[in-house]
Amino acid sequence: MSKVNLGIVEGYFGQPWSWDDRRAVVEILAQHGYRFFHYAPKGDPHLRRRWIEPHPLQEAGQIAQFVNFCKGLGVRVGVGLSPYEAFNDFNDHVRHVFQHRLEDLASLGVQELGIFFDDMHSTLPDLAERQVDIMHLARDTVPHLKLIMTPTYYTNDPVLDRVFGRRPPTYLSDLGTHLDPAIDVYWTGEEVCSREYSLGHLRDVGKILKRKPLLWDNYPVNDGPRMSQFLHVRAFTGRPHQMGDWLAGHAVNPALQPFLTCLPAITLAMSYAQGEDYCYGASTHAAAIQLLGTELAEMVRADLMSLQDVGLAKLGNRRQTLLERYSQVDHPAAREIVAWLQGEYAISTEMVQTQ
Repeated sequence: MSKVNLGIVEGYFGQPWSWDDRRAVVEILAQHGYRFFHYAPKGDPHLRRRWIEPHPLQEAGQIAQFVNFCKGLGVRVGVGLSPYEAFNDFNDHVRHVFQHRLEDLASLGVQELGIFFDDMHSTLPDLAERQVDIMHLARDTVPHLKLIMTPTYYTNDPVLDRVFGRRPPTYLSDLGTHLDPAIDVYWTGEEVCSREYSLGHLRDVGKILKRKPLLWDNYPVNDGPRMSQFLHVRAFTGRPHQMGDWLAGHAVNPALQPFLTCLPAITLAMSYAQGEDYCYGASTHAAAIQLLGTELAEMVRADLMSLQDVGLAKLGNRRQTLLERYSQVDHPAAREIVAWLQGEYAISTEMVQTQ
């Protein structure tokens, strides 16, 4: 059985979790071996579209308090800054602002810092070299922090080339050659939302990057206009325990529903711990009982196809039946199911395009 560095990367589009939600998730998952939390919701404008503006004092204080809370549970905290398309014109002014923002974030007590270049447009043939220069500037500005990079092309999936422009042909190999080997690189796999991971693929990516990739696993995230129609509560599958030997770490991008996220997240820890003995169906129910209690776990098992496979648009009269059923249960997971059934977690195309 493989041991792996497990964590959460909060990198979804939509309404960010509350700080109480984050603390609750960390408290639950720390018991199952999760040891890092990277705060980078697309809905925090001070980390993305308005990255040059420091967080207001109250928000900065909340991040600092969260860092201290996590330290008490043995969980490292990082913040993911997305200097939005700054690499296209990284002039002296932008360079100065960038360094100042890094120092602002470091002052909050975080142990790790992500520089995330994902979901941005560029036509630069030397994109990798420019991003390496920015990463090395970050290294030299805050040398005491562990650094993580998310590349613009963080998967082999050609959808990125269609949406954000064709990748330079040697982009990944250039990153691997020139980037400080102490800097981790996030990678989502053969797809943006990879159905499974093969050991051969992870070995090949590691060779190109000249380091083990830090896995950004886009399950159970459900942040798109289509995916937000479904709850992702089934256990992890397609993640063989041996893959831990080929990873710098395994980070879960969570669902919009914080408490329900913990259900599959617990099963990922089970899959690494149990190795060949892991059974995803049995693990789904076992994790549900731990998290929800027997009665609610039985309800979720009975309604699993409605929640995860059918989708809101096709539930029909079943939607009202489920609403009445879960409205009677006083539990945070049941309240998340009710809110989902009422359309409160719906994600629009506009939200994705403007965050």
